[in-house]
Amino acid sequence: MDSRAPIFGFNDARDAIVRTVIDRVVGATKDPLLAMNEAAYQETKRLEGSRDPHDLRELAEWQRLARSLGRMHDAERRRRLRELAEQYAWDTAGNFDRRVYQLSSRLLPPVVSALLAPRKLATIVHDPRRLVSLELLADRVLVQGPLAKLRSLVRQGTAVYVPTHLSNLDSIVFGYALERAGLPPATYGAGKNLFTNPVLSFFMHNLGAYRVDRRIRHNLYKDVLKTYSSVLLERGYHSLFFPGGTRSRSGGVERRLKLGLVGSAFEAYTRTLQSGRERRIFFVPATINYLITLEAETLIADFLSEAGKGRFIIEDDESSRIGRIASFLRKLLAMNAAVVIRFSEPLDPFGNRVDELGRSYDARGREVDPASYVRDRDGNAVIDAARDAQYARELGEELCRAYARDTVVMATHVVAAASFARLRGHAPAADLFTVLRQRDVLTVPRDDLAADVVALCDRLRALERQGCIVLGEDVRLGSGGDIIERALRAFASYHSAPVLASRPDGIALCDTNLLFYYQNRLAAHGVAWDVIAPPGVPTGLPVQPPLPPLPPSSPAYVPRDDRGAASPRAGDGSAGGTSAGGTSAGGTSAGGTSAGGTSAGSASAGGTSAGSASAGGASARAGSAHGAGGVR
Repeated sequence: MDSRAPIFGFNDARDAIVRTVIDRVVGATKDPLLAMNEAAYQETKRLEGSRDPHDLRELAEWQRLARSLGRMHDAERRRRLRELAEQYAWDTAGNFDRRVYQLSSRLLPPVVSALLAPRKLATIVHDPRRLVSLELLADRVLVQGPLAKLRSLVRQGTAVYVPTHLSNLDSIVFGYALERAGLPPATYGAGKNLFTNPVLSFFMHNLGAYRVDRRIRHNLYKDVLKTYSSVLLERGYHSLFFPGGTRSRSGGVERRLKLGLVGSAFEAYTRTLQSGRERRIFFVPATINYLITLEAETLIADFLSEAGKGRFIIEDDESSRIGRIASFLRKLLAMNAAVVIRFSEPLDPFGNRVDELGRSYDARGREVDPASYVRDRDGNAVIDAARDAQYARELGEELCRAYARDTVVMATHVVAAASFARLRGHAPAADLFTVLRQRDVLTVPRDDLAADVVALCDRLRALERQGCIVLGEDVRLGSGGDIIERALRAFASYHSAPVLASRPDGIALCDTNLLFYYQNRLAAHGVAWDVIAPPGVPTGLPVQPPLPPLPPSSPAYVPRDDRGAASPRAGDGSAGGTSAGGTSAGGTSAGGTSAGGTSAGSASAGGTSAGSASAGGASARAGSAHGAGGVR
């Protein structure tokens, strides 16, 4: 890894970053009385039901503040506001220690290999270079996408990685993907509850993670988080957000995002223009795809329960139990290509595609100037919250389209979808919970289920030819029987109760909840039952094919994969990988599965603000094209 990556200088700039955050938040707060009243109300509401002594002390402090605000002079209110902003900013601020990064890079591969593949470790123990190499488990995790283009872009601007989110292992897996792809480490938000584990806390605190307390809902705290994120981007620190905000409870691909922190990119980009030092920002969607999911049983149960409608943090799922994590990783990584991290084509903040030189192009392939989207009629770059909220919504739509196109279909998804379709046909009523109650009551002849799988694969291959989805090698090349066998082995290797069971008369459909969870990965593509679409989103939403490739940047440019071969899909590369369990090597993840609850890196901090685009900066699709840029 290039030690010139921005994050290696983070600690020298940390104090200045925090001071900038405090000054901006205080300066932008027009009414300190209103801001602190709202904070006191929200925190009092949150803490009133707690019996924790620390929470009770904090509750008393907020109650005292609420009673005294009316008697304060304006100067005193602003002083108190600054104190709160400073408290939140320092509590949020991350850290990066080069020595910890180097230590993790050297120690994590052999430690993880000892856990996951002890036989393989024994064969290379006499070769120290391979012992600390990311190649150690290279056949287990695949990293795909336009990797050469991304390596070019991170040298020219700031990358914002925005992957899908299924598991508390995602930050580890994605950190590995960055390292494997030759991309620099990134800052990321980690749920504050993860910092209670002393081992995880040590690595996360020293490898770029900043703390996000997802229990706090008031606007002052959200402003601190958004401002901190914006300042990092302005200064060129590559960042990771999970814009879904939390792990997908249903197992489906995200179709509605929480873009509060993602929206900070618009302010960051505008401020670089105002300073006369334009630094372009590139959004990089990605999908993280598992053959089996660590927390599937708990997540789908939470999705189907009333509690799941309002609960953000699950404190008792599988990722809080070390034994369950170890079992999952051993089983998962006994199977080739059981995890695929697929980077999508990068976008600028306004949803335009970018080439390997960082130039933006609209949907018609015309080069546009991204600065034109944030300039007013006089040509001045201006910050406009309502305009940027509209841009964020449009960007969110583009990210969701990219997620759908780069979802990687695996055997468990296909077999679950075929099985669940059988359950629907057998159920006495068509509602979801009636179907889910058909546990272990239906056995499908193996040949019949294989025929269903083949028919579904034919539909999926047609979608792949259109660029609307990606098939894993097992699905693309396997027969119906092969795909069923791989799914059976995967389910049986990890899940505590049988999902499918092989019997003399066929395949018994046992755990309907988990079949529902895995089939949901295909729901957005219209090839599986879609009862998980968010409100206002059509079910079975048609996935839009990708736009034609961008024009070459030079006469000799040909999109190639990471092996140097011409890519079947423009910019499509692939690299083998190591374990999902911890060869982050100082990448984004910094070390950890969740010790319970919110994901490492889940930092939504609320959705984008409502509001239509202002006259000075209309929607990226409705015509913000001052200067040299173009209209989308």
